[in-house]
Amino acid sequence: MTNETTSLEVVTDLAVGGMTCAACVKRVEKKLGRLDGVTASVNLATGRARVHHPAEVLPEQLVAAVEQAGYTAALPEPLQDRRSRPDGDGTDGEAGQEPGRERGRLAVTALLSVPVLVLSMVPAWQFRNWQWLCFVLAAPVVVWGAWPFHQRAARALRHSAATMDTLVSLGVLASFLWSSYALFLGGAGDPGMRMPFTLVPAASGGTAHIYLEAAVGVPLFVLAGRYLEARARRGTGVALRSLARLAAKEVAVRDGAGEHLIPIEELRVGQVFVVRPGERVAADGTVTEGSSAVDLSLVTGESEPAEAGPGTAVVGGCVNVGGLLLVRATAVGADTQLARITCLVTEAQAGKARAQRLADKVAGVFVPVVLTLAATVLGFWLGAGADVQAAVTASVAVLVVACPCALGLATPTALMAATGRGAQLGVLVSGPRPLEGLRHLDAVVLDKTGTLTSGHMSVTRVTAVPGGIGEEETIRLAGAVEQGSEHPLGRAVTAYARRTAQAAPRQPLPDVSGFTALPGHGVRGHVEERLVEVLIPDGALPAPLAEALAAAEASARTPVMVRVDGETQAIIEVGDVLRSGSYRAVDRLKRLGIRPVLATGDHEALARTVAADLRIEDVHARCTPEDKAALVRALRAEGHRVAVVGDGVNDAAALAGADLGIAMGTGTDVAIGAADVTLVRGDIDALADAVRLSRSTLATIRANLLWAFGYNVLTVPLAMVGLLNPMPAAAAMSVSSVLVVANSLRLRTWRPSPSHDRRRPSPVRVTR
Repeated sequence: MTNETTSLEVVTDLAVGGMTCAACVKRVEKKLGRLDGVTASVNLATGRARVHHPAEVLPEQLVAAVEQAGYTAALPEPLQDRRSRPDGDGTDGEAGQEPGRERGRLAVTALLSVPVLVLSMVPAWQFRNWQWLCFVLAAPVVVWGAWPFHQRAARALRHSAATMDTLVSLGVLASFLWSSYALFLGGAGDPGMRMPFTLVPAASGGTAHIYLEAAVGVPLFVLAGRYLEARARRGTGVALRSLARLAAKEVAVRDGAGEHLIPIEELRVGQVFVVRPGERVAADGTVTEGSSAVDLSLVTGESEPAEAGPGTAVVGGCVNVGGLLLVRATAVGADTQLARITCLVTEAQAGKARAQRLADKVAGVFVPVVLTLAATVLGFWLGAGADVQAAVTASVAVLVVACPCALGLATPTALMAATGRGAQLGVLVSGPRPLEGLRHLDAVVLDKTGTLTSGHMSVTRVTAVPGGIGEEETIRLAGAVEQGSEHPLGRAVTAYARRTAQAAPRQPLPDVSGFTALPGHGVRGHVEERLVEVLIPDGALPAPLAEALAAAEASARTPVMVRVDGETQAIIEVGDVLRSGSYRAVDRLKRLGIRPVLATGDHEALARTVAADLRIEDVHARCTPEDKAALVRALRAEGHRVAVVGDGVNDAAALAGADLGIAMGTGTDVAIGAADVTLVRGDIDALADAVRLSRSTLATIRANLLWAFGYNVLTVPLAMVGLLNPMPAAAAMSVSSVLVVANSLRLRTWRPSPSHDRRRPSPVRVTR
């Protein structure tokens, strides 16, 4: 997968095979980095390399460089093609087949190894010549069961490198060769020989001990650990595979020739397609006919189905749970919201956090240091006059116990699980840096229109004069005459009238004749032979309407007056609706220690009204885009870690200049492109969830790295001084990696605060 970022630089993703530890990651990055102008970031958990390179460096050269390092590489299969495979998981072929490929080798290895382990660990079961049976069973395990380790170790040796497989291969061979020496030349082959089992090496008593249990235990435990890792790592990508399954394969298009099925790749913008009950919407579009409810939960994280009717925008991948819909495609292929979400999640999982970069640096020198330590331990014990068996045992234990796998998996598995879970909850994080940035936020600049409010005008209240034609009839007539208006106020009145008519139910709005726009005043027209005027209020009004007018002006809403045949009938208040979750979101941000700042282009009175409703103390009104960017710079100069939340083109500069830019998913492409985090469902309350998820993720990463480093700090010295046998060392090494992955997988079940714990105030209406 290649996409051009500038005229000179290209970003290419490679699927890299054969990596087993963080040392492998470091080697691949170093090999790619030797090409002129090339930088690479390799992710062990996903098996992906993201390479930035000049346009003149071809992908084939990148593949060749990886292969020269001793690994396999290929351009990954596009996600839309992968979803058509029988497994339908959306993973690369090699990665997806890894658990099945290793299962057979693990089963045979376990079948041969278990008798050896039991006989070696239970002296009471050791019969005459038991050691020779163990030798016969262990030989195929050492040669065939451990063959992948030997093969990769030899490949690394050819490239003058050492990896975790080098440690495993040397440990297995050293244990087996020493046991062979003991059996054939050291007296351990005596038919009546008995050998006690201890976790701590014991004195030989004149007979060389055999370590066949270590020779079979090391590959058995490592293979088991690798198998569990592969399954678990595959599980961390469940969100990405779920997104792949959302995409439709075929779509029913309706045109002049009737209705016919075509492959989704052939769908074009402007075509009308059919969505039947229970089907997924094939692409982003606008409903042209029909009425239904659509389930957006798998796309945006929104739990409740949303009503859809003519003019409603729908997202590809959502499920039609009601009636038949005809939808006109507005975005297809890579331009759909689902495709953008998938791309963002993939890119996020390809990145690295600062902690992982440190771990990779350590892992790059870890294996050579371990090999040096093992040789030093062997030489020291022999030089000190110790028994050869004790010296070899200590050296083998050092080789086996020192595994940088956990270091390599500590961060990427947590990052994969967290970004996948975030996507399921409607929070898209573009990479590790924004995820880390969310953790440290202490100030957030909030735009008003489209962020705290819905961003479009709505009727908030209707006050009818007593004894008149009534509210319902007034709205019907006002909505009818406003059908001829393109003003936002007129569209809001008409939309409200249509919703009211559908709820009644009543006949569709009547036609208007003689429509006249009165610039600066309103509109006029004849509806059902009655003169209907919708005007800006002026002059004296009846007492109830005068009170409504004063209340509207105090709340910064826009009032319009409806007259029918010259008689004033009602005051309609129109304004921008505060999102239902805005109060809750601001309150939760405060509880998380984040200071909310309101920055809007509206006038002071309106800004203060919104701020008072949301209990925001820091308010900046009449802000130009330059003012918002300057506000961000000022807050950063004060030492704050600042995020900006916005949805419009006017927010793009502030979004790009903040420590963290957060865009509403309902906003413009410019705002989304400038942001680091996107709230897909357009609910600002998701920001608090994003902050909490970030903090949980970084806590998990810290715990993983603490375990990964602490495990080696503790076990390597024990092995060096002879207090750890090779077999329990192998088990501990495998368990360390599995524990790290299992700890990361907990993020897959992370949940935001329960909704019943959140206050749900009545919507507050304000103007634009």
